[in-house]
Amino acid sequence: MSGYAAKQILLGDAALTRPTGLRVLASDERRSLDWRRNFIRSYLERDVPMFAPRLPAETIGRLWTMLAHQQGSLLNQSRLAAALGVANPTVDRYIDLLVDLQLLRRLRPWGGNVGKRLIKSPKVYVRDSGILHGLLELETLDDLLGHPVCGLSFEGHCIENLVLAAAPRRVPYFYRTHAGAEIDLLLEKGGQPDIAIEIRRSSAPSPAKGFAQACDDLRIAQRYVVYPGSEKFALRHGAQAIGLAELASLLHAETGA
Repeated sequence: MSGYAAKQILLGDAALTRPTGLRVLASDERRSLDWRRNFIRSYLERDVPMFAPRLPAETIGRLWTMLAHQQGSLLNQSRLAAALGVANPTVDRYIDLLVDLQLLRRLRPWGGNVGKRLIKSPKVYVRDSGILHGLLELETLDDLLGHPVCGLSFEGHCIENLVLAAAPRRVPYFYRTHAGAEIDLLLEKGGQPDIAIEIRRSSAPSPAKGFAQACDDLRIAQRYVVYPGSEKFALRHGAQAIGLAELASLLHAETGA
């Protein structure tokens, strides 16, 4: 992965695209973390009361941080509710708000009939990788690389960019069976599974056996493994290794935009 690409993931789109001189912060990680802290605080102090005046901003902030620690995990509302001391439906309302504010992505499981026992809980991702790292107080690239969230941060960054590139022609899901077959990002087109994507933060990516099994279950021919490189090459099980930027460009081009 290039130095710029790594920096982009560390800082996130919020810090690199705002019209307030934030591109300057790309060379100053401490200032960037301070900005991201202020961004998070402003959402909790201004936007949450504006859109949901009856919801407690401080509790929503705690939930947001909890979800950052569980980036890319299956949503367990009961555990979150117990930790916050609220009821399950209350957590659902809080998460709905964060999704509506485009701070979280709730990735739904694919639920078609393939004769398999499918996972039914959604996954949740903090949409902007820089905000994710701000919630986790990760200041430098070294901090990120030494943190357990590193791989899932890359996964969330890739999913966010690919979902946006594929919209609106393809609907995003993930796929997982109780037997271990799994697709990180499944893009459906016309009601049918169309593209399967596995995400690997490795310079030598290889599709997992569960990915191949899932693709076979759904009869998907277009199989990609996104990795932090730029070369495209064939892998086993009919998959291709591809960089994030190239796959996003391919998906965007198919939208006709």
